Amino acid sequence: MAGPVQSIERAAAILRLLAGGPRRLGLGEVASSLGLAKGTAHGILRTLQHVDFVEQDEATGKYQLGAALLHLGTSYLDVNELRSRSINWADALAARSGEAVRLGTPLEGQVLVVHHVFRPDDTLQTLDVGALLPLHASSLGKVLLAYGAATLDPPPEDLAAYTRHTLVDREDLDRALAEIREQGWGAEVQEMSMGDAGIAAPIRGHGGLVVGAVCLSGPVERICDPRGRPLPALTALLREAARAISRDLGATRW
Repeated sequence: MAGPVQSIERAAAILRLLAGGPRRLGLGEVASSLGLAKGTAHGILRTLQHVDFVEQDEATGKYQLGAALLHLGTSYLDVNELRSRSINWADALAARSGEAVRLGTPLEGQVLVVHHVFRPDDTLQTLDVGALLPLHASSLGKVLLAYGAATLDPPPEDLAAYTRHTLVDREDLDRALAEIREQGWGAEVQEMSMGDAGIAAPIRGHGGLVVGAVCLSGPVERICDPRGRPLPALTALLREAARAISRDLGATRW
């Protein structure tokens, strides 16, 4: 019986490394983490990039998982399974936070809301299940973009400005996405509609791949402090729920 193919083993190790980290990695970081020569690591990365399993950021030269691999990784995960494993955690998050909770997954360059828990009060609310949200102007979408689970369909220069706060400049958006990867959660404050804000965290499945996101949303004065920064208590509750959902989906790290 033939033994394992070393180049495939190394390619798999690189993919696992990129999947397990919260940020893009440079060639030197990949090589040193896996004990490979830079030339070897570069050759494998170039091949993975050629088949769209890996993408390279033009500005920094660093690598992240590519869209093709992410689509393969999420194809086994039925949306109904994601929703069913999230319902109890989403209900608990709404009850503990006092705010509305939404669960989103990428769909054709947008965010599909697959579950929505109303804010637990008597205010009039509209069910958003099935709604499509813009990637660049929603907290759910920005988290999916930051972790490579979704890609922008229109060029960045054609992004719609929903309010004067919407990030439509490529550099501004890239900085926001980098911050999300650094802190592990994302926010939008009056970027899609004035007076509203949201914070979101990634949901991971097997292998650590981001397969969706969960968010808290509501009036900006309930989500943020007077300076427009998300309240740490709400962020902590959100990230706890995202980790719990990820565990149920088989993620071993997040």
